[in-house]
Amino acid sequence: MTGTIMRHATTHPSPVPASSGRRERLSPDVTRLFAYGTLQFDAVLEALINRIPQRISASAPGWRAASLEGRVYPGLVAAPGPSALGVLLTDLSRREWAILDAFEDNRYDLREVTLTSGGRGLAYIWPGGEVRDEDWDAEQFRVRHLQEYAARCARIAPRLAAEAGQ
Repeated sequence: MTGTIMRHATTHPSPVPASSGRRERLSPDVTRLFAYGTLQFDAVLEALINRIPQRISASAPGWRAASLEGRVYPGLVAAPGPSALGVLLTDLSRREWAILDAFEDNRYDLREVTLTSGGRGLAYIWPGGEVRDEDWDAEQFRVRHLQEYAARCARIAPRLAAEAGQ
């Protein structure tokens, strides 16, 4: 991949809880996951948790799904302008949360974000570095990488379930 790496400030457009990080460290009252990248795709969810959770279209103002240098998946970074588009997964079980948490890169920070609907959800935030100027393109991912990516997810799912204690 080519492109300019752009570092974004770590300020956030809306308040986020002081405790952030992995799922087990967060308040259990926010249980919905805002998925803006690969977890929007049925094939990825099926491969990882063996089902497609209930979801609704959602967007997060003040954030963008950025292309990351050398990766086919995006990172959610603070940014003025249009909202990051995605879906809100609304019925994840504890087991599914644990698997998805094990799946996400340890560099991500799990934080609460406010959605355009006025609701809230948790999202995996990219902490900075390796961020490209352009937004991640979900359609390009679907066409170029989804089949191989979902197959990889299916191969690692048993390990993720074991890591998650399932």
